[in-house]
Amino acid sequence: MRPLSILVVDDCSDTTTTMAALLNAWGHTAHVAGDGAEALALAAAFQPDLVMIDIGMPGMSGWELARQLRHVAGIEHAILMVVSGYSQPSDLERSLAAGCDMHLTKPVEPDELKRLLQLVADKESVWEPLTSDF
Repeated sequence: MRPLSILVVDDCSDTTTTMAALLNAWGHTAHVAGDGAEALALAAAFQPDLVMIDIGMPGMSGWELARQLRHVAGIEHAILMVVSGYSQPSDLERSLAAGCDMHLTKPVEPDELKRLLQLVADKESVWEPLTSDF
């Protein structure tokens, strides 16, 4: 699998630290942001292949962040992956409407995450639903 540049966005520092450590151990380059404003600045600076977004963050929801990320120069085609405890059908619909490519419900199984990262790295089609959540 080719290494990916990944931005992990979550207001829980334990979550971002743990996820970044896992992604880095798998050979990827992970950056972390604790809120939407920080995520927008980091995304513009290092242009990630994938952005993993929590929905329930203070200030700017993950859905609003996704909408704004779709307009950041250089990352318009980055894969946006929701990783959230929000799992109602209406949440999944809102993720799609915001421009997200995938919606995973926490906790995410490492094997499933690794499989999805492989799809992103291989540049296979991720524009269709990839999990049973969609």
